[in-house]
Amino acid sequence: MLKKGSKIYSIVKMKCPQCHEGDFFISKPYDLKNAGKLHEFCTFCDLKYEKEIVFYYGSMYVSYALQVAVFVSFWTSFNLFSPTISTGFQIGIILLASLLLTPYLYAISKITWINLFISFDQNAKNKKPIN
Repeated sequence: MLKKGSKIYSIVKMKCPQCHEGDFFISKPYDLKNAGKLHEFCTFCDLKYEKEIVFYYGSMYVSYALQVAVFVSFWTSFNLFSPTISTGFQIGIILLASLLLTPYLYAISKITWINLFISFDQNAKNKKPIN
């Protein structure tokens, strides 16, 4: 079970990494019009999400790792449980899954990236914002 105070809670619930209360994104990952758009500040603790202009470029590495994990998971599952399925069909399913998961993995990579640099603080509401 997810508990407040863990980085996993912030990532899975897509909440502020500092207070775990405010929403990190403006909308859900599959709202493609607003995909990946962040609030400027946390609505609960006023943490500034945009640390610098290119801060989230590092999340590309996280996104890459997540896409590789999806590929390896599907490929291994196919080869363990259905070894008779053709390679072309496997690649097609993997590409389709990657395409469908891209908005979600993009969001997860951004929230994961900021969680590497910001820690939970249960007294965040009572502090001045970190800018």
